[in-house]
Amino acid sequence: MKNASIIGLKEADCKNISEKLNVLLANYSVFYQNTRGSHWNIKGEQFFTLHPKFEELYNSLVLKIDEIAERILTLGATPAHNYSDYLKVATIKESKEVTDGTKSVEQILNSFKVVIDLQRELLDITDKAGDEGTNSQMSDYITEQEKEVWMYNSYLGK
Repeated sequence: MKNASIIGLKEADCKNISEKLNVLLANYSVFYQNTRGSHWNIKGEQFFTLHPKFEELYNSLVLKIDEIAERILTLGATPAHNYSDYLKVATIKESKEVTDGTKSVEQILNSFKVVIDLQRELLDITDKAGDEGTNSQMSDYITEQEKEVWMYNSYLGK
């Protein structure tokens, strides 16, 4: 945690935040791969609507994966990178249903719930630690994702 003192944070806080960010990274990585699977395998009358929407989403997710990993490095820790490690800590599970559009959208909404909840936990932790960098990052993600939830729910007629 050599960066902690330079960026004005306590080493213990950096360690705690990094551990939580690694859990978030794992969930984003599984979310990403599930979305790629839906993009590749979607079938039926919803194909032309959902295929590009899923691509838009997985492109957004891969950027966040990189940003989260870089934040972990900024805090002086090492981001996890193995799917076997991700699957041990991720709440989001690998999706087996990737051809049905409605089921894929429901899976996406469930995944958003997981990452938004984790990001809200990180807001509390980072606020107490004075970690404005991570706090701002999580806040930005939540703002964007709340709108995505509204849009996907609207697609489902909810």
